Amino acid sequence: MSEKQLSDKKLKKYEKILLEEKKQTQKIIDDINEIQKKGTKNGSGDLSSYSTHQADLGSDTDEAERRVYILNKEIENLKYINEALRRIYDKSYGICVICGDYIPEKRLKVIPYAKYCIACKEKEEKRKRSR
Repeated sequence: MSEKQLSDKKLKKYEKILLEEKKQTQKIIDDINEIQKKGTKNGSGDLSSYSTHQADLGSDTDEAERRVYILNKEIENLKYINEALRRIYDKSYGICVICGDYIPEKRLKVIPYAKYCIACKEKEEKRKRSR
């Protein structure tokens, strides 16, 4: 464990924020899964699960792809939230995993599951782009 750590009061504050975000993210995932189970037309009251017009079929496919994209992003966010909660419990939350400096509170307010300080995040993004 790093010598640096946030106070217990701040850790509790961010734990509450992350647990609420986790709850909201899980609800989005559950809602999308429920829609996917019903199929594209069943939720609209149409008895057929098939579109009757090519334009409808394209719209249905586009909507399904959009839901899958959102679902994948929310699952990824849930993973980040769970990792941040683990860092809270081991008291390493709020500390950059690369350089060991504090992550600014402004950043944690916007992205409560952030694991990098701004400087290290920028370096990480540049490294990814240069691949």
